Amino acid sequence: MNKPAAPVPFGANAPSIALPLAFVLTGLLALATGTGWIVARPALLATYHYNQHVIAATHLFVLGWICTIIMGAMYQLVPVALETKLHSERLAWVQFAFHVVGFTGMVWMFRQWNMTHVGHFGAVLATGVGLFVYNLGRTLRRVPKWNVTATAVAAALMWISLTILAGLSLATAKCVFASEAGNATPGPLLRALQALARGVVHFDPISAMHAHAHLGGVGCFTMLIVGVSYKLIPMFTLSEVQRPRRAALSVALLNLGLAGAFVTILLRSPWKLLSALLVIAALGLYGWELAAILRARKRRTLDWGLKYFLTAVALLGPLAALAIVLSWPGLPLNAQTGQLENAYGFLGLLGVVTLAIMGMLYKIIPFLVWFGRYSRQVGRAQVPALADLYSARLQAAGYWSYLAGLLVTVGAIVAASEPAVRVGGSLLAFGVLTLLANVAVMLSHFFKPRVKPFALATQPLPKPA
Repeated sequence: MNKPAAPVPFGANAPSIALPLAFVLTGLLALATGTGWIVARPALLATYHYNQHVIAATHLFVLGWICTIIMGAMYQLVPVALETKLHSERLAWVQFAFHVVGFTGMVWMFRQWNMTHVGHFGAVLATGVGLFVYNLGRTLRRVPKWNVTATAVAAALMWISLTILAGLSLATAKCVFASEAGNATPGPLLRALQALARGVVHFDPISAMHAHAHLGGVGCFTMLIVGVSYKLIPMFTLSEVQRPRRAALSVALLNLGLAGAFVTILLRSPWKLLSALLVIAALGLYGWELAAILRARKRRTLDWGLKYFLTAVALLGPLAALAIVLSWPGLPLNAQTGQLENAYGFLGLLGVVTLAIMGMLYKIIPFLVWFGRYSRQVGRAQVPALADLYSARLQAAGYWSYLAGLLVTVGAIVAASEPAVRVGGSLLAFGVLTLLANVAVMLSHFFKPRVKPFALATQPLPKPA
């Protein structure tokens, strides 16, 4: 009879710390740039979103901030959470280079509205995403025990692949127009891209853009928030998933609803309301299971990282209400509904997804720094606790500032008020600055560890007789 395998120490499967930190720092730089852009140019949110500046800023947040952070976090969390090893850390570094070049070039070229070069940089980004999907896919094949988190990660990899394909198709369709106008030299590659774009140009461009956005926003980002939290929230709160079937059903419904939403949005079909209700039902099941996990937790105190994350989950409520309104059959597109679409996208990306990421960063970065600098000193010297690596006051100040910024900005978007958007954007920027300051405090431990020797026990000297 074989002996049971020895338990793997927590974190032993994680890649080197430098890899996720490179992604995290790049993502934070993109977030700071994006919030500064909103403050400097509030018209980004106070006017309808189908213009080059809004599309450029949106891709900065989506690709530069959210995707970069998620990719780095998945390289760290998937091996740890699913008890396996990353397929190739070297491949992840190659993907990082493709990703940074791709998204920075795309944002710049979107801003210039040079769709030919958007396509070129998009191909670079797509190569990186392909490497990312391949690396994580090979990692998932090693998972010893398949569960709902692994299913959600696999689904997210599929949806991000389709998102990139849809995005490239849209860019290619624009390039077709440029070629036909004589602004590009036809060649074999261009002719192949033109063949791909012939199907895309038959759809309404705004509907195609919205369908593409939902593939990424719901299929990748929301899917990962749901799936990964089924592993991490029980881990952080000392609890466990209460109803595995309910958790699995939430992921299945989310996939089904998103597939329907993509088709119905693309076709401008009145059935998109049904798809929206399916997605909302999936998120309702997720919230139900998450509440059950929290009720059963043994660690009663919720730290600020979890408060950020749970606030993000709570924001799914107003986001779902907006989704129902915007999916209503026959709703006309006018100035008011256009601003509601802006508010919907803003609340989804900078509300739900960004707050969830901020909360998880407050769990991931201290762990990375502590594990890299202090884990080997445990038992040999005095080392700081995880909570000593950051400022709780900065966390609290950032939470309230960012939340106020969200509320003010959403109201300003609906009212199409540029001055109010600038006020809300400034509050958001302050919240981001507190995060950056806390990250700097945490990284200071990485470069200058605070290790103290144990105090020697002193015995009182015997009194002379």
